Amino acid sequence: MKKTGERIIRAVDGLINLLVGLVCVVVLFVSCYSLWDNYRMHQQANDPSLLIYKPTLEAQGQEEAGLLALENQAAWLCIDGTYIDYPVMQGEDNFVYLNKDPYGEYRLSGSIFLDYRNARDLSDPFSMIYGHHMDHYSMFGSLDLFAVEVYFDNHQTGWMATENGMYQLDLFAVAWGEGDDWTIFNPQGKTAEDVLPYIQEHAAIYREYQPGRRIVALSTCAGETANSRLIVFGMLGNEPMTME
Repeated sequence: MKKTGERIIRAVDGLINLLVGLVCVVVLFVSCYSLWDNYRMHQQANDPSLLIYKPTLEAQGQEEAGLLALENQAAWLCIDGTYIDYPVMQGEDNFVYLNKDPYGEYRLSGSIFLDYRNARDLSDPFSMIYGHHMDHYSMFGSLDLFAVEVYFDNHQTGWMATENGMYQLDLFAVAWGEGDDWTIFNPQGKTAEDVLPYIQEHAAIYREYQPGRRIVALSTCAGETANSRLIVFGMLGNEPMTME
């Protein structure tokens, strides 16, 4: 009887050890998969193959070639000395490129994209551009850096290319907002006079706006709630850039 009880205890103990071992294996597998999946998403968000489509000032004068090569591409966005160097897409609504890369393939990292209500050539007085808040400063995850005043002051210049040419981009404000605030997140028909009071009221950093220039907003999900948005505002030049 005693030996039978000991055998039962050893069997139960062995079963518990087996279950613990299986749990450890599952946890290890899930952890490894999570790391691999995060790495894969980061790689997808920074697909180097897209850089072959990056416009240049030299190409600006070659009208037959055009500056934009991708289907449904509205622009190219580049901020000097930063991680932001991407094509800007535009769909028939604001859901198309949430989980599609610029080639139109399914990707969780999605694309940087222009609000569907804006003119594709960025000719509107106010345009809104969205991007996922990705780890490792991918996509618009690097907008966090602009909330630091020293970083902002040292990274205020860049450019945007449309089919009409390449335009100087000068950043002038960083603000926090809510994604359901249509004062800013419905760009259709908005002018600089419509959005400047909002920018000034919500700005964490604000520099002088130059009247007459088009305003472009770069928005991403960031902050304490799911509805919080971090928005960086820039001014587009009125004439295409030229080679000096």
